[in-house]
Amino acid sequence: MSIILRTIAQTREHIAAVRGHRLAIGLVPTMGALHEGHGALMRRAREENGYVVATIFVNPTQFDRADDFQKYPRDLDTDLAFCERFGVDAVFAPDAKEMYPGEPLTSVAVAGLSTRLEGEFRPGHFRGVATIVAKLFNILPADRAYFGEKDAQQLAVIQKMAADLNIPITIVPVPTVREPDGLAMSSRNQRLTPDERQIAPLLYQALCEAERLIGNGMHSASVVRQAALALLAQTPAFRVEYLEVVDPATFQPVEPINGAVRVVAAVWLGEVRLIDNLPVSVR
Repeated sequence: MSIILRTIAQTREHIAAVRGHRLAIGLVPTMGALHEGHGALMRRAREENGYVVATIFVNPTQFDRADDFQKYPRDLDTDLAFCERFGVDAVFAPDAKEMYPGEPLTSVAVAGLSTRLEGEFRPGHFRGVATIVAKLFNILPADRAYFGEKDAQQLAVIQKMAADLNIPITIVPVPTVREPDGLAMSSRNQRLTPDERQIAPLLYQALCEAERLIGNGMHSASVVRQAALALLAQTPAFRVEYLEVVDPATFQPVEPINGAVRVVAAVWLGEVRLIDNLPVSVR
């Protein structure tokens, strides 16, 4: 049964004891509402480490809208059972007062990477992400930390932060896990209406169209982008925030396409914001 850790002091003591047994530690940071995408992270961590710790904390500082924070699904008992099923040894599940006992005056920001795309449409989001992940890395000094490629820009921010701050941890990317119809698994999918859920996979289909064009030798990012947007435009329910072809390391737009790129998109479907991406290489 997974050990439940609620305080920072208790967690540090526990990790120190694990270290005494010379076990490699794998860390899986989450905000709960766990699904098979998180399961893939846990499974990979279980395969590569002697001890696996997951965190469950809905971090208020990374939400740019109060209503989104309030609506984020929370079911700790279900999440703990999920962790148990995937062989997680311990779960750090603090409350907000434990993580932020006073007004936080210190934060971590990754310049450049944090200013475009998600950073532009969700002001302060990446500052909140980088800060909470840095805190978790300090509280839980693991050997490896696992993050999904679905949040590709977030992954790049965390990789850069860890490198720049010389944090001795290996960041392990894990490929996006999808539903049978292609929709990327996300905790926010729970909030889609039945009708919205039926049309949501069109986002993935648009990315696949971009992948097809690039794979067939199309070097014009503008042409690729317009083709994907045209497919989305067939369904008026979608409101596109961005759809771009970017450098996978910097997330700056590329033109022309001459190598590995990532096609990234964010759309609104009703009251739910969906993001997705595909890594692609031109022939």
